[in-house]
Amino acid sequence: MSQGNQRTRKNRNRFKPVTLGEIKELASVGRPTVSNWRRRHASFPAAMGGTENKPLFDAEEVAEWLDTRPVPDAQRREDGRMPTYGDRFREALRLRRLVALKHDGISAETLIRSALSLIADAAAGNRRAPAADGQLGQAVDDLLDGTETPGAAADAVLGLAGRLESDLAIDATPAVVAELIGALVRRREAAGGAECARPSVINLHAGTGELLFALDRGRHGRITAMEADGLRRELLGHRLLAHGVRGVDVYADVAALRADGHTVADVVVVDPPYAAGERETDEDGPLSRAVEALNLLGPDGTAYVVVPSWTLARQRTGVRSPNVRLREHLFMEDAVASIVQLPRRIHPFRTGAELALLVLRRDAGPAERGLTRVVDGDRIALRTGLGQRWAEFVTDALSTADLPASEEVRDIPVTAANPRGEQLLDGRSLLPAHRLASPEPGLDHFEASLDARREAAAALPDLREWIGGLGIAKRESPVPHRRLDEHVRAGQLKLLPGHRIHSEDIAGEGLVVIGREEMLGTLPIGRRRIAPEALASYPQAAVTERGDVLLLTEHGVRTHVDDVGGCVLLAPVQGLRITAYAQHQQQRATGGLWIGPHPLARLLAAPRNQHRSSGSLVRRVSVRDMDLPQLPPEEITELEAVLAETDRHRAEVRRQLDALDTLAERLAAGVADGALALRRRPSR
Repeated sequence: MSQGNQRTRKNRNRFKPVTLGEIKELASVGRPTVSNWRRRHASFPAAMGGTENKPLFDAEEVAEWLDTRPVPDAQRREDGRMPTYGDRFREALRLRRLVALKHDGISAETLIRSALSLIADAAAGNRRAPAADGQLGQAVDDLLDGTETPGAAADAVLGLAGRLESDLAIDATPAVVAELIGALVRRREAAGGAECARPSVINLHAGTGELLFALDRGRHGRITAMEADGLRRELLGHRLLAHGVRGVDVYADVAALRADGHTVADVVVVDPPYAAGERETDEDGPLSRAVEALNLLGPDGTAYVVVPSWTLARQRTGVRSPNVRLREHLFMEDAVASIVQLPRRIHPFRTGAELALLVLRRDAGPAERGLTRVVDGDRIALRTGLGQRWAEFVTDALSTADLPASEEVRDIPVTAANPRGEQLLDGRSLLPAHRLASPEPGLDHFEASLDARREAAAALPDLREWIGGLGIAKRESPVPHRRLDEHVRAGQLKLLPGHRIHSEDIAGEGLVVIGREEMLGTLPIGRRRIAPEALASYPQAAVTERGDVLLLTEHGVRTHVDDVGGCVLLAPVQGLRITAYAQHQQQRATGGLWIGPHPLARLLAAPRNQHRSSGSLVRRVSVRDMDLPQLPPEEITELEAVLAETDRHRAEVRRQLDALDTLAERLAAGVADGALALRRRPSR
């Protein structure tokens, strides 16, 4: 009899019966899923008791049935088997007794520490009788009997931190991030050949070992960990013993680590605990950990440092903050090989946190010198899904010298040879989402425009002459672009912020208020208004002028040209004012304006700006990081004329469509009332 069958027989009837609600919780699915399983599958276990409204089911029978249902999008286990809902269900059952002990007044940290201590003793051959440790000993004994190794039992206990509402879960490295860093380290070793065999590793701020256990420890040389928190240091020691890992030195701080001779390593991995936005003006902020990791690298060494995204997004101002100074220090040392913007909501317990991964180098090769590879992992995850394919794409993108054919990856110079050249150290955001413009993938704009012209001419024969005269040519040379921030600083554009206005001040009379709802089309413009006397209590609120371009930059870019003026912008709507437009209108000039409102609105809403969004809970596009093509005045004038003519024809077509809709409505109403009889005239 196999070991698995022996364990199944030993565990049968050991667990209490479970309800449908408990099946939902233990299998980590929704209640409708459990109901569908029971209703649609005749093989689902029959109730063994309870009532009609609250039936009870044999826990082991449910587990065996769930063994036939693999978890979608899960990664294969080390033995090649796909995880099933049965695996989740059994693990949660074994841990249920431990969770129940918290209700007896035992704190989550004490419970986890005591359980890990017993598991570590069992791994060392010192397993005591369960009765010696009361209910905790019995719960740990059940867990050890139900798992293959003490290491797996220790990992399961640490996985309980979230259910026990322990702070240990908040600071833990997300599994997908740990797996990505582990894959990058393995790819580095494979690419380096014999020179990278058995590299030494230092794990700063190791926590309970998420990054450490993502590495292939058997292939490494000396491994050292540093963790300042006493509880986490103790738990890490128990976890190492449970896994049978020997020879890992754990220190309380970097000073003790250096004092013991650990001054350099081939690989340094770091994921320090942080809270979003904290310590921005502190010399000991998050980027100081990156500098610390860099100082521990030996020749040709590589460090992988997880940092909050705001450390890269903060722009340089007149007074450089410590965060900006440390960031520029890393780049001036040519130490940043890559920046990976990690997918939003990647942290299960910090839902509003955004993370980035810095890959630091001690020595850059000739081909990489002065360049940093920027990778928008968030956009990659949206395209491929947050699973193995995402991590493989990022690993491939960082492990090859050749630049992948992807708009989500690019090499950008740290400094530029000329002032107008692209460079990272220009004082603005370094986030990949703000640096990478993404044209529509696989689209030939020339062919797409010709196709659109042919389709419009066929569908709208009255416009054939105008559309036929619309010349479209392929541009031979690339067009330079300038960021919107440059136009603002040069005084060509003025940024109008939206304002927060109390809902009780918004009524049906006064100045028009334009907010998110108006820009999305859920409310008509003009329905919401604010009286001038109510607006007086908001002295910072600006009123729009004719020709201002309004923008909503959430989940893309939506633009609207205010052709009348006199509107109040409600945050998050913003505005852009062409400073020369008012004088241009007063002079009734026909040319000479560097850009008009309608071309500006169209160009800002182009796909290359739509895709610059970032953010965890709400994806926003930074207005200052948008860009505009630098076109000659005659092309801008021609574009404005074409757009104006297009708008005129669109209005005519809409009137035709409205008339057709009215005709269809009246015909249907007449036939429904028995007043009309329809017949088509024969074609001649």
